[in-house]
Amino acid sequence: MGRGDFRGAMGVAVAMAAATWVVAVSYDLPVRDPDGVSVPTWVRLPLIVLAAVLLDVAARWAACVRATPRPGAWEALRTVVRQRWTRDQVWFTVSGLAAWYVAYVAFRNLKGYLPFVTDRLWDTELARLDRLLWLGHDPAGVLHQVLGTGWAAWVMSGVYVLWIGLVPAALAIALVWTRRSIAGALYVTAVSWNWLLGVALYYLVPSLGPIYSRPQQFADLPRSFNTGVQELLLRDRVAVLVDVWDTRAVQTIAAFASLHVAITITTCLVAELLRLPRWVRLSGWVFAGLTCLSTVYLGWHFFVDVIGGVAVGTLALVLAAWTTGHPLRRRERPWSLREARAREEQQVGS
Repeated sequence: MGRGDFRGAMGVAVAMAAATWVVAVSYDLPVRDPDGVSVPTWVRLPLIVLAAVLLDVAARWAACVRATPRPGAWEALRTVVRQRWTRDQVWFTVSGLAAWYVAYVAFRNLKGYLPFVTDRLWDTELARLDRLLWLGHDPAGVLHQVLGTGWAAWVMSGVYVLWIGLVPAALAIALVWTRRSIAGALYVTAVSWNWLLGVALYYLVPSLGPIYSRPQQFADLPRSFNTGVQELLLRDRVAVLVDVWDTRAVQTIAAFASLHVAITITTCLVAELLRLPRWVRLSGWVFAGLTCLSTVYLGWHFFVDVIGGVAVGTLALVLAAWTTGHPLRRRERPWSLREARAREEQQVGS
C-alpha cells in the first residue's frame, strides 16, 4: 500500500465504508453480507483467487518439468512458487482483494438502503427520455420486434449469466496473472470507482428499471434464468421493505446507471490500453455490445441507463489512472504469444 499499488482503491473503499456506516446509523439499518444467503463473498472471492493461483502455478510447473532435463518435480514446484509468489506479489494480491471487497460490500449495502432514504422514483422521466431518443418508440419494444421474443430471449439471458462470472474472473486475472503490475492495480481500482460512481447515481436518480415499472412490456418473453433472477430480486425487495431486521435478504434493485455496462466498458478500455491480443479485444467489444442490448431487451435498464453506464465506465478508468499514477497511454504494440513466452523464459532464467 505504501508503494501506491492500491492507495486509490483503498481510499474509495474507506469512503464508501464510511458512507455505509453513516446511512446505517442515520436510518437504523443493518449492515449485511450481500451474498450471505448463498456463499458469502468473503469466502467465494478468496476461493476464486486461490483457484487462479493454483492454475497459474500448475501450468508453469508443468512447463518447467517438461523443459528441465533433471527429474526433480518437487524442486521444480518450489522453484515456480518462489519465482511467482514472492512476498511483494502476495501482498499485492491480498491488499487488492481486500480493497475491492470492502468497496463491493459497501456498494451493495448502500444500494440496499436506497428505498429507505428516498421514495422518489425517476422511471417515468427516464422512459420519456428513452422515447425521445428513439423518436417516439420504446427501445425494448423495438428490440422485441426486430429480434423476436424466442431464441433472442435465451441468447440475451445467456449474456446476462455470462456477465455474472466476468467480474470475479477479471479480478482474479488482475490480481494473480499480471505480476504485481500497475495494469492490475489500474483495473481493480477502476472497478472500485465504478462502485462509487454507480451508487452515487443511484441516489441522485433512483429508479427501478422497466421490468419493474412497466412489466407488461416484457410479458411476451419466455421464462428463463433471467426471469427467475428478476423475480428473486423483487421478492428480496419486498422482504426488506416489510421488515429489514427480520430478513437476511438485501435489496438490490436500481437502474440508473447500468453498472453491467459500466464495468464491461472499463474492462474493454483496459484491454485496449494494454493492447491485448486482437481477438481478446474484439471479443470484449462484441460482448460489451451484447451486454448493452441484453440489459435493454430484458428490461433491466432503460436505454439512458446504458448511456450512463458508458460514461461511468469511462470516467472510472480516468479516475483510476489518476489515483494509481497510470499514464493512460496505450501500449506501443500488441501482445503476442511469442513475446509472452519470451518474457516467461527470461523470468525463469533469471
